[in-house]
Amino acid sequence: MQVLIIGSLAAELGQAAQIAIARGARLDQADGIEPALIRLRADARVDLVLCDIRHDIAALIRAMFAERILVPVIACGIGNDAEAAVRAIKAGAREFLPLPPDAEMIAALLEAAAGESLAMIAHDPLMQSTIRRAEQVARAEASVLISGESGTGKEVMARFVHRRSKRAAAPFVALNCAAIPENLLESELFGHEKGAFSGAIARRVGKFEAADGGTLLLDEISEMDIRLQAKLLRAIQEREIDRLGGAAPVRVNVRLLATTNRDLRAEIAAGRFREDLYFRLNVVNLAIPPLRERVGDIIPLAEHFARRFADLNGLPSRPLAPAVCAALRAAPWRGNVRELENIIHRAVLLAEGDEIGLAAVELPNTGAPAPNGTPEPAPSAQAAPLSALVGRTVEEVERDLILETLEHTFGNRTHAAVMLGISIRALRNKLRDYAAQGLAVPPPPGNIAGNMAAAVAV
Repeated sequence: MQVLIIGSLAAELGQAAQIAIARGARLDQADGIEPALIRLRADARVDLVLCDIRHDIAALIRAMFAERILVPVIACGIGNDAEAAVRAIKAGAREFLPLPPDAEMIAALLEAAAGESLAMIAHDPLMQSTIRRAEQVARAEASVLISGESGTGKEVMARFVHRRSKRAAAPFVALNCAAIPENLLESELFGHEKGAFSGAIARRVGKFEAADGGTLLLDEISEMDIRLQAKLLRAIQEREIDRLGGAAPVRVNVRLLATTNRDLRAEIAAGRFREDLYFRLNVVNLAIPPLRERVGDIIPLAEHFARRFADLNGLPSRPLAPAVCAALRAAPWRGNVRELENIIHRAVLLAEGDEIGLAAVELPNTGAPAPNGTPEPAPSAQAAPLSALVGRTVEEVERDLILETLEHTFGNRTHAAVMLGISIRALRNKLRDYAAQGLAVPPPPGNIAGNMAAAVAV
């Protein structure tokens, strides 16, 4: 991944840079906000910005927003300064990184920015078969469509394919089609020239050009507007793109990977996805099975997460109790590996004693653990206190359900959308409305600055 550091590398920020390099990151450096913006406009491969808090982070983020540069910004400052963290998060920073830097913290930030929070762990024969198929097609140039439910690890599989391809040393660029508003997605894909639209104050390269010679991942491609799909199809067929406002096409050499959690044939039948684009993308299909169908992976994944989150939080590594393993194997896992990750993270934080027991594990749809360690059955629909809803509007009930689900998923929007049975776009719009109403919306997972801000508020 590529990291842009804004500030001097002479002291603590330089230590952070060295740690990032040791963890495999490629670095660029700018002395101030304006030089940083020039680099961000010219290189769409930047995955993360580390900015010294002595610079005007609010001005940086305002400029990036105005120019549609969608790269997370991490504020860095001397010491564990809660007030500085609050200022940074209010300015729009994703996190606050205390300096001198902690190696594991930087590793976690890089991991989150790269989307590599899930390791490729496959003990179950069904998943091993999928990985063998992925290795077979990795060194080809064919487009690959990776399908599976939300939370199964489709982006992890895409990165696996790239690392084993002939393009492994070239850029891997990912674009989440569900996370970017429709009116911004075309510019993100193809770039734009200065003056192409209001706010286009300089030329910017898009993801296609950034991935030239390497791999471009279009994550959740089923969320792309059908009108933009036509332009994407042309780019794939002609191997050239047109920047918005550009005078001439630009040649690109990109291997395309795409993911979807929907049935694209059903989307085609409904008129929401182009059939010709489907055939261009689906040269090879990798279908990732849901976690409930790869039971042999549940415990190895849980043990991996338990070790990782113990290390990340400075806690002792503890084994899973046998009763926990049995309960994990029997759980329905509607949110798949992402849901398992969240539950084990919570369990690592709540566990007491020499092992992680059932009392610390809050499994879905099973109710709270009983005092004797046996999960109580979930209450039936008839036993639910429906009378408590009388007199409340549908909007109020929906709002509370959405916010409580988001709390349950540690702020993970994708996981919450799966549990609620709505699209990530619909969830994002709801949360934007709630925030405009002054309601507290849970921050995304891993928001250090948000946690510190909450502590200050208390």
